[in-house]
Amino acid sequence: MEHESKRQRMVARQIQRDLAEIIRGKGMAAFDGAMVTVSGVRMTPDLSLARVYVSIFPSDKSEKVMEIINSQNRSLRGELGKLVAKQLRVVPELSFFLDDSLDYVNHIDELLKQE
Repeated sequence: MEHESKRQRMVARQIQRDLAEIIRGKGMAAFDGAMVTVSGVRMTPDLSLARVYVSIFPSDKSEKVMEIINSQNRSLRGELGKLVAKQLRVVPELSFFLDDSLDYVNHIDELLKQE
């Protein structure tokens, strides 16, 4: 795994904050009543692509919510563009991935309760 540059990390953090704000502003109703959290962002070295990791609660809505997010990709990128226009020359393409680490935590939790 290549190391991220300081610039990649800074841009990733900015995009994570801004996207979290955009998604929060839409409200849970926009995402089938699910809570969507931007749990991480990874940038390609040329800053042209942001891999955006989202966690979705409750997780049984994940598939539907990922469809909603992907269908809104262009408008989310457009809103992001307005926020990062001053910092970035090019607004990166967004690629959304489900971060299921919360599922893993819940699974461990369930296992521990069974002891």
